[in-house]
Amino acid sequence: HLLLFLLFLGPFNCFASYSRATELFYSLNEGLPAGVLIGSLARDLRLPTAGGQHPAAPKPPLSFTLASRGLGGQYVQLDNRSGELHTSAVEIDREALCVESNGATIFGGAAAVSFSSSSSSSESCLLLLDVLVLPQEYFRLVKVKIAIRDVNDNAPRFPVPHIRLSVPENAPVNTRLAIEHPALDPDVGTNSVQTYRLRDNYGVFTLDVEENESGERTPYLIVMGALDRETQEEYVTVIVAEDGGTPPLVGSATLTIGISDINDNCPQFSDSQLNVTLYGNSSLGTHVATVHAVDMDLGSNAQITYSYSQKVPQPSRDLFHLDESTGAITLSSKVDGDTPRLHRLIILGNGPGCIPAVITVLVTIIKVMMRPPEVVPRFIANEAEGVVYLKELEPINTPIAFFTIKDPDEKYKVNCYLDGDGPFRLSPYKPYNNEYLLETTKPLDYETQQLYEISVVAWNSEGFRVNKVIKVQVLDDNDNSPVFSQQLIELSIEENNVPNAFLTKLHATDADSGERGQVSYFLGPDAPSYFSLDKTTGVLTVSTQLDREEKEKYRYTVKAVDSGFPPRESIATVTITVLDKNDNSPRFINKDFSFFVPENFPGFGEIGVISVTDADAGQNGWVALSVLNGSDIFVIDTGKGVLRAKVSLDREQQSSYVLWIEAVDGGDPALSSTAKITILLLDINDNPPLVLFPQSNMSYLLVLPSTLPGSPITEVYAVDKDTGMNAVIAYSIIGRRGPRPESFRIDPKTGNITLEESLMQNDYGLYRLLVKVSDHGYPEPLHSTVMVNLFVNDTVSNESYIESLLRKEPDISIEEKQPQISIEPAHKKMESASCMPTLVALSIISLGSIALVTGMGFYICLRRGKKHHRGDENLEVQIPLNGRINLHMLEKKPMEISNI
Repeated sequence: HLLLFLLFLGPFNCFASYSRATELFYSLNEGLPAGVLIGSLARDLRLPTAGGQHPAAPKPPLSFTLASRGLGGQYVQLDNRSGELHTSAVEIDREALCVESNGATIFGGAAAVSFSSSSSSSESCLLLLDVLVLPQEYFRLVKVKIAIRDVNDNAPRFPVPHIRLSVPENAPVNTRLAIEHPALDPDVGTNSVQTYRLRDNYGVFTLDVEENESGERTPYLIVMGALDRETQEEYVTVIVAEDGGTPPLVGSATLTIGISDINDNCPQFSDSQLNVTLYGNSSLGTHVATVHAVDMDLGSNAQITYSYSQKVPQPSRDLFHLDESTGAITLSSKVDGDTPRLHRLIILGNGPGCIPAVITVLVTIIKVMMRPPEVVPRFIANEAEGVVYLKELEPINTPIAFFTIKDPDEKYKVNCYLDGDGPFRLSPYKPYNNEYLLETTKPLDYETQQLYEISVVAWNSEGFRVNKVIKVQVLDDNDNSPVFSQQLIELSIEENNVPNAFLTKLHATDADSGERGQVSYFLGPDAPSYFSLDKTTGVLTVSTQLDREEKEKYRYTVKAVDSGFPPRESIATVTITVLDKNDNSPRFINKDFSFFVPENFPGFGEIGVISVTDADAGQNGWVALSVLNGSDIFVIDTGKGVLRAKVSLDREQQSSYVLWIEAVDGGDPALSSTAKITILLLDINDNPPLVLFPQSNMSYLLVLPSTLPGSPITEVYAVDKDTGMNAVIAYSIIGRRGPRPESFRIDPKTGNITLEESLMQNDYGLYRLLVKVSDHGYPEPLHSTVMVNLFVNDTVSNESYIESLLRKEPDISIEEKQPQISIEPAHKKMESASCMPTLVALSIISLGSIALVTGMGFYICLRRGKKHHRGDENLEVQIPLNGRINLHMLEKKPMEISNI
């Protein structure tokens, strides 16, 4: 319609447009993905592009349009501006697109698909497109032909999976037989079927390929050796078709070569002569003999007929009848006194196209003048066509039949006996003559023997014998219970099994027959519900995961029941052992362990025991312990879990240790877990107080005579590295020297030295106070001493004199008085001096008792309430006074002694 519209608007341009009709030819492989460039119409048509136009004369841009999106248009994408032609998302399949149809073209509007029978594979399948180029000054109709090249994407395939071919056994060498149903390959050219081969040629076959004028290749089977149907009547091999692609693709089918029979064999007798004896009193129809010839051929080629030779006289032919199909010889007329005693029967075995085979039958007739004895049965048990049916387990002496034995001529005495094996007995039945009873001698067992064949033999005094054959069929009864192959079935399975895991297949047999011997399987009432037993097959499964740590052994019964009436059953026991898998990590009894150890604990002493368990068994449950950190100080006994320190521990260096202990089991792969170990060192009073001020026994302090009583003069400051009561310090003056030495006193708690009385003129001079600094440790307190020198004077005019006095050994008597620390708050005054000894003694006794009974508990409580407790007791350590004494200092900043 667009073309007609343009023709109507521009009649003169119509001829120009047709004159510029163009044809483009492209080629590409089938099966390419979307977006592959096929060609550029603008470039191949040499049309001016936007970049090539002169800027002074702009023209409308080019436009490319498919005249119609028919069948071929779905395989390409055309850029309207650039004219580039690309493959679309619809993959091109050459075999589906171009179906050979005698060069016919399948049209789809302006876009069509054409198939050409040209030998060139690139031109055999064409995709036809009509493209319109606009605007009008460039208008033209472009015929685009895209040749689809074939790729080897299809393997040869035989139309039938099984090919049968018949070859006569007398086929000469080089006989060629066309194989119907050759392989098909949708590809073309060299990508189609090129060769055929046999996977096994048996040394007598090969293949050849013939190509007709249309290029079709047909395989031919060639006979390369002699064939004999009687030796091998069939050959089964595989025929393989291979194309010429790179790499080549193959297809196969089963080829059965049947060897058809020809009449190349004749009948043959196994013997050349057969000797037969016949009694003269034999009845008509008595079987004399049967001749049998064999022909190795098949079908009609092996059909054999029997006939008398012309050399057989007519009397013999009349006396003996020969069945021409079966070769059976029977007595056809009565033997009398004139019948010859010897007959020579020459019999021919005739086959189609063959010389007859010959056998001679010599029949000797024994003339007799009496009739044989007669055996007349009368059955008591169930009988049909000479077969007696008895149930097993019938009681002893079960009657089967009566037999009447007699001589038809009534001239001779007739006797009889039972011939054959089995629990039977034939005995005279008195008081009758010639009557015999056949009965059982013991119960019959179907499972032991199902059929008996016995004979009642009668003979007379002349030696004539008559046999009466009787078959006894034993009927089965449900007298046997199923029997398990094992009464105790021991099984094992790893834990964490998959659901419905197979355990075993039970097997029980029942000697009975029919439904009575059909066995069904059932779980006993003691079997857990998650075990299943297939009633028919006996397959035992477990429907859930088993956990050895939950239950290691299962024991229950199973039943095998037959289908008899009433049913019989037997019971077996199943034991299942759940094998361990390493599915449990070692487990510590506690996540955190805490141990309290006194400091200075000897090296390699036992700190504590780390308890760990593993629910697994065997090697999976073996646990090895190791220290992850601190292994240079601590060691653990991997078997017993005993934690030890390699060296003695000092609380003052480190008060606690945090260790991580790892437990690893012996599984593969191994599982592990960790636990936190906290070791707290308990303090021992192993450090005496350390005096920090005064720093020397040779230092002194000037005290002015005008100092008011109660004024602080100086202080003794000491610390103790221990903790708790071991670090509580008491101060006392144990020695004094000076003009009036009792003028000074020391606070036992703070160590502050104060003036007790006003100083007089006679009190001037050097005072020397020996101060004892003692802790409250248990079991024995430790102490240190320091000399405090006070010089009472207005000034220090002669320091060398004072220093000389200090260098002299002081003559001081030691006062052994126990210092007393008040437990009252700081704002309360101390008790009177008269109560001090009693309070100190009671305090020491109380502290000793508490340390003995509640040592570790006291330590924990002390740490938790350290700040509060110290505040209540107001245990202050005073900052030493430096230089002159500040008389106006009313309170001193306390310093908390921490647990180092």
